[in-house]
Amino acid sequence: MYSISDLKVGTIISYDNQPYVIASAQHIKVARGGANLKTKLKNLITGSTLDKTFSGADKIDEADIERSKANFLYASGSNYTFMDNQSYEQFELDKELIGASAELLKDGQTVDVMLFKEKPVIVKLPVKVELKVTESPPGVKGDTAGSATKMITLETGKRIKAPLFINQNDLIRVNTETGEYVERV
Repeated sequence: MYSISDLKVGTIISYDNQPYVIASAQHIKVARGGANLKTKLKNLITGSTLDKTFSGADKIDEADIERSKANFLYASGSNYTFMDNQSYEQFELDKELIGASAELLKDGQTVDVMLFKEKPVIVKLPVKVELKVTESPPGVKGDTAGSATKMITLETGKRIKAPLFINQNDLIRVNTETGEYVERV
């Protein structure tokens, strides 16, 4: 059981028998009244959001989340197919549940899967992934005051900004949380 002081952004709770992640949290203290916590909750199964205010005396249930590893197999439309590394069972998740990091998934990549009541609800990529550059226009130095960048295309089809010295077929690291170039491997 959580109290309102334990709730932070990213904490996964159970509310109405559904898993929710706290997307935003703001503590509110009004004069002589008790403390309240105004939150925005995102449902991990449906993706819908909910505004909920918890009072100081509320006890919030911790979500019964299990974690396991899975491999990304392929994408078909907006469905992404994964295979559990323990049971070898395949499951699909919608692109909306995976989020922006879906553009950084490549075949065979290992991801962390969160299961609620033995049903996969969310996948998390490692913080940094290595991807091959498939398209890189030639770097042209111009009147640059800072660091010069160009748009490149990765093997997954995602386009990102990278330094001018990155060429086609280079292997680079990309931060999956920000979607930005980190370094050349």
